[in-house]
Amino acid sequence: MPLDAARLQANLLRVRERIAAACDRARRDPASVTLVVVTKSMPADILPRLAELGVTDLGENRAVEGLERVGSLRGCRRHMIGHLQTNKVGKMLQWAEVLHSLDRSSLIRELAKHNKRPPSFVQVNVSGEASKGGFRPEEMEGALAQCRGVVELLGLMTMAPEGADARPHFRRLRELAERHGLRGLSMGMSQDFEAGVEEGATHVRVGTAIFEGVLI
Repeated sequence: MPLDAARLQANLLRVRERIAAACDRARRDPASVTLVVVTKSMPADILPRLAELGVTDLGENRAVEGLERVGSLRGCRRHMIGHLQTNKVGKMLQWAEVLHSLDRSSLIRELAKHNKRPPSFVQVNVSGEASKGGFRPEEMEGALAQCRGVVELLGLMTMAPEGADARPHFRRLRELAERHGLRGLSMGMSQDFEAGVEEGATHVRVGTAIFEGVLI
């Protein structure tokens, strides 16, 4: 499908402006927030255009498709942000430089077999929703102990419930990270990234707000 390049540029600029405004409200440096552009639903030929627009971090949701789409891409950091099946760990390790969805003990055990220590965020199910993966907050001490020597621990990740006020969930993740001496916080998507930034996010994962209306 043809690409509306002007719309893509305008959308990206607007997201960056919103991040900067949220940082200003929280008295933070905008450089402390990494924008991970989620490209899962877009054709692969859009990726070079994103690089031209200064995008440095790309997020993919699936291990195999990520290898096909961004495996040979250089000049950017490649993030695995979706649920990772244990039998796809090898594929993920071929391309992903950051893992955002370390969500269960079996995945930690599988990663240990590969001896790669990928930079990772531990996913926490702060909201307690049955439909979401991740460790429960009360499991964090044990989960972090399992991660030692297996991954390079960057911090914690969560997703807020759809349609709900994200702020209490993000605040709880930040407090949990502080309790365990962790600095990285991957939280905030298209619908709630400003709340994420205001509550301390170091990484926000944004797709829809950037790509809305760009395919014509």
